[in-house]
Amino acid sequence: MKRILYVDDATSMRRLVSLVLEKDYQVTLSENGQEGLAAIEKQDFDVIISDINMPVMDGLEFLAELRKLEKTRFTPVLMLTTEASRELKEQGKRLGATGWIIKPFDPDKLASVIERACN
Repeated sequence: MKRILYVDDATSMRRLVSLVLEKDYQVTLSENGQEGLAAIEKQDFDVIISDINMPVMDGLEFLAELRKLEKTRFTPVLMLTTEASRELKEQGKRLGATGWIIKPFDPDKLASVIERACN
């Protein structure tokens, strides 16, 4: 079973994404980028999904740190966020984001994007 790390400070979003994905994936949840990095130290993930706006370490800082690590340099990272500005998307792409999904999201499309990212 593929492993996914989902990083988001919103409890309701963590519950929703976990509910949508847990039947097909092993899902690990973190509340911010710093917790996400700690989770990555403990295990490997096939895909990482992150929000942008979070306390402690936001999604773009988290993405930048992920790309510095050997073990996550090429791991697909999907940004799942309400942020839709072209500037933020371009910044995410420069930092190494694999994809950008705008909230609210279609659960079927999320699973489809994850499958494409894994292959």
